[in-house]
Amino acid sequence: MRIGILALQGAFAEHSHVVERLGAEALAVRLPGQLHGLDGLIIPGGESTTMIQLMAEYQLLQPLRDLAKDGMPILGTCAGMILMAKSVPALALQTLGLMDITVRRNAFGSQVDSFEADLEVPVLGQPPFHAVFIRAPIIEVADPAVEVLARLRDGAAVAARQGTLLAVAFHPELTPDARFHRFFLDIVASR
Repeated sequence: MRIGILALQGAFAEHSHVVERLGAEALAVRLPGQLHGLDGLIIPGGESTTMIQLMAEYQLLQPLRDLAKDGMPILGTCAGMILMAKSVPALALQTLGLMDITVRRNAFGSQVDSFEADLEVPVLGQPPFHAVFIRAPIIEVADPAVEVLARLRDGAAVAARQGTLLAVAFHPELTPDARFHRFFLDIVASR
């Protein structure tokens, strides 16, 4: 299985390590030509505005939209969730617009407001998933076609799936628990 990791900015190396630990091949993606032959793609956390600008500069936006339309499985984490959302009211730039969700950036505040939480994620089973939230977004609105996979105790949606698209507000690559990546690879394998 060949999994591309968008490697423009953010935590792409950490995702690569998890993917390889699970037995798949991880390939850095910086240019459109590097998207060919991939079975899935991960859009890591980072700074969403910078990532969108770089994706536009390297002409990745439309090829990524086309791959998603063709059913390529994509996992977006933190900023990746923002980039996948159809609506991000506080963002002046156009996102990839892949998932029928409205996302609020920096929903918990600045870097100093980062936190960790144990999440009940039924698709992953037990135990709860220990999630790391760093300047994290939340899903404010999810279309009925979107399956919310996890919520914080206050009800805020922080993980969702729509077909072959998976988005999480946290950083699963920063924990030893590889269940979210394994869940993603299962989506890729079932395609």
